[in-house]
Amino acid sequence: MNRNILILQHADSEHAGNIAAALEREKRACVTVRIFADESIPDDPADFAGLIIMGGPMSVYEHAKYEFIQHELQLITLALEQNKPILGVCLGSQLLAAALGAKVFPGPRKEIGWHEVAKLPGGRGDVVFDALPDSFMAMHWHGDIFDLPDGAVPLLRSDLTALQAFRYGKNVYGLLCHLELTYPQIDRMVQEFHLELSQAGISGQDILNQWPRYGASLERLGGEIFSRWAALLE
Repeated sequence: MNRNILILQHADSEHAGNIAAALEREKRACVTVRIFADESIPDDPADFAGLIIMGGPMSVYEHAKYEFIQHELQLITLALEQNKPILGVCLGSQLLAAALGAKVFPGPRKEIGWHEVAKLPGGRGDVVFDALPDSFMAMHWHGDIFDLPDGAVPLLRSDLTALQAFRYGKNVYGLLCHLELTYPQIDRMVQEFHLELSQAGISGQDILNQWPRYGASLERLGGEIFSRWAALLE
């Protein structure tokens, strides 16, 4: 079996970031499919050791607008059937939830910027999320949320969003908030999605200005949980 990890990337700025750094520490190579650049999604994940689905500005339910969404859902379903370790981030967590049969829908308002996240009981003792403190500041950039898939364990919450992360089985994780982002990525997102920020009445500069306060912790915590997830690839 190929030891490479398949990464699906939906936006130029939303690459694997600290996830890629953790995989490199674990001596794992990645194959990234840049969907935003019209690169082809594989039909079968069998040749890969695991699957990572990154974030993006589109919604899971926009099948008519984004034809690749259905292809991704089919790929995730196959990966689940093959018991592949899977990590979904932001849009990736929404796609994962949808593939598991959960409803994905718009939240009460967009959750963008630095907001506190709290660990739920299921996160305590979890092989990956036990590395996180009971509460911490995470970076958020989403409008859609999802119900808990049947059989999944809720791991994290925020004041606005009751379900920020879940585990399905032993090696499948969905994470709505962003622990993978680096400062250059956030800077790029502020530029790339400036219209979204303006419409939501959120200052991109305020988000960037808070990096010195929260950035080091974000990178440290993200590095720890992504390294733990990478260990599941064995």
